[in-house]
Amino acid sequence: MVRPSVRLDYPVHERYLDNGIRVVVSPDHATPSVAVNLWYDVGSRHEVAGRTGFAHLFEHLMFQGSAHVEPAQHIAILEAAGARANATTSFDRTNYYESGPAGLLDLVLWMEADRLGTLLTALDQANLDNQRDVVKEEKRQRYDNVPYGDTLEHLLALTFPEGHPYSHPTIGSMEDLDAASLDDVRAFFEAFYMPNNAVLSVVGAVTPDEVWARAEHFFSPIAARTRQPHTPAPSLPPLSGTPRIELQQPVPADAVYLTWRLPPLDSRAYDALRLALDVLGDGQTSRLYRGLVREAGLAESAASGTIGLIDGTSLGFVMARARADTTAETLEQALRTHLEDFAADGPTADELARARAQHERSTLQDLASLGTRADLLSGYSVLCDEPELVNRRLGQVMGLADADIILATNHVLGPEQSATLIYHSTL
Repeated sequence: MVRPSVRLDYPVHERYLDNGIRVVVSPDHATPSVAVNLWYDVGSRHEVAGRTGFAHLFEHLMFQGSAHVEPAQHIAILEAAGARANATTSFDRTNYYESGPAGLLDLVLWMEADRLGTLLTALDQANLDNQRDVVKEEKRQRYDNVPYGDTLEHLLALTFPEGHPYSHPTIGSMEDLDAASLDDVRAFFEAFYMPNNAVLSVVGAVTPDEVWARAEHFFSPIAARTRQPHTPAPSLPPLSGTPRIELQQPVPADAVYLTWRLPPLDSRAYDALRLALDVLGDGQTSRLYRGLVREAGLAESAASGTIGLIDGTSLGFVMARARADTTAETLEQALRTHLEDFAADGPTADELARARAQHERSTLQDLASLGTRADLLSGYSVLCDEPELVNRRLGQVMGLADADIILATNHVLGPEQSATLIYHSTL
């Protein structure tokens, strides 16, 4: 059964400037606010061996000054004017975003253009050394010195072969960052930070014409450069051979993770498997939470998730964290039993109706935010070349038939096609 979803009709206007930057505008005059989002088509999948962590490093370096902005003043200037600003890096992209009163649009666009056009004038050894230390501290706080902080690193190593674009986390290798010279870092910027490798999205109390004019004024002086050709990674076959990692660590409890290779983000099969994994482990009504936590009392938590990736292969996983009186071996066997049943029979109609309703609610909540809508416009432009997906994407997911989801589940989510990560607590 498929339930019709809410019809979305956000206005979407786009134009390319002569230097190749793609400008996407979605007027929304409900409040006198504006959100700006600038995506660069560079993430950790674009890095090469020996040079990992560069995309994330540049997320930091882009706030360290440019020709007309003092070091570390980018966010301070915007916040003093009433705006919020930040940036994130992922496997597939780096994005920079700001939101605030609509009257700040000129300031935001000027600052984004200034660092795109002139960052290298301010990038010196002191800035590089400073931000390299910041990244190292971030790794210590988020990965090295927290329980289960290395989970993603191990799941990626299990799911993707060595050397694959997605085989390393975005934080990268500290050894690679230590070895990076100023010339190496400058070369990375010149290879990826150019107007013809970027999408600028603006949502809020604006008109397309005024955004075109302002974008032209601030960005058109920045010349296009030759983009490096990117060879797409082929889709990987399902996992086989039961790859496995077992760790002895001082974590609070034993834990079990299983991971699968999923189809790429822009495929119907990925959408189907995302809904299936929502049924398995999204929230306290999910199969795994009910079965392992509430009913059997073997786990203190259970969940599932996907990491949607555009270059050939995505990642899906389930996890469960044991109660104090449950061993990892017992929990793994129970988890596998649930997965075998799920892969054989697939989700029920009631479970899929609930998963669709949860997906629709979370999507509409996201779209209600100007900032998230701007981010989605940039993302659909960079990854799918279709900003209009902001209106169609929900309908595509909601339109999947139960049979499509069950079939994808049967073919992909079997335990024999997964890899396993086990934490044994030494506490």
